[in-house]
Amino acid sequence: MPDTPEQLNASLPAVPSLLERRFELADETATDAFGARFAHALDALRTQESRQADALEPPSTPEFAGLHVQLLGDLGAGKTSLVRAALRALGHTGRVRSPTYTLVEPYTVHPGASGRELQLYHFDLYRFSDPAEWADAGFREYFAQGAVCLVEWPQRAGGLLGVPDLVFQLEPGPHGEGRVLTAYAYSASGKACLERC
Repeated sequence: MPDTPEQLNASLPAVPSLLERRFELADETATDAFGARFAHALDALRTQESRQADALEPPSTPEFAGLHVQLLGDLGAGKTSLVRAALRALGHTGRVRSPTYTLVEPYTVHPGASGRELQLYHFDLYRFSDPAEWADAGFREYFAQGAVCLVEWPQRAGGLLGVPDLVFQLEPGPHGEGRVLTAYAYSASGKACLERC
């Protein structure tokens, strides 16, 4: 059963966001353009973090700590379309499937300006009926690999996912036209990425 707007708002982390921005996406082209801007912001963040790590004396910090992005929105809100647009902008040329039945779809994308490949995991937790299913699925390790984890229906995991770096909340636009994307940053990396979108 889809979540109500009140349930989606209740799915936002209970901590204050560092940055909030609202984007009006009039059509699919605008959604694709935002996905591309997000991909370019992500690539810039990876490059910045890699340069900072390279400048440190050994032992260095990890090059890119990864990014945890939660996507909120009802069925058909455009969550998978947004992920597809970001993957295309990152250089993925293959098929982008909704992970509704597989629960997670892994991708390796081009090195970009950072010169290093990026692991991206696209999760869809819609079919979870109990947060314990998240723990039982063994997905926690994906979030500790310096990867980008994009999670649709994160509220189905309860509080087990922790506080994300970014939340993208998609809702129908005014008068049912287009979409409105409200983005919330909850970490310094999330804020740096959102500032570039």
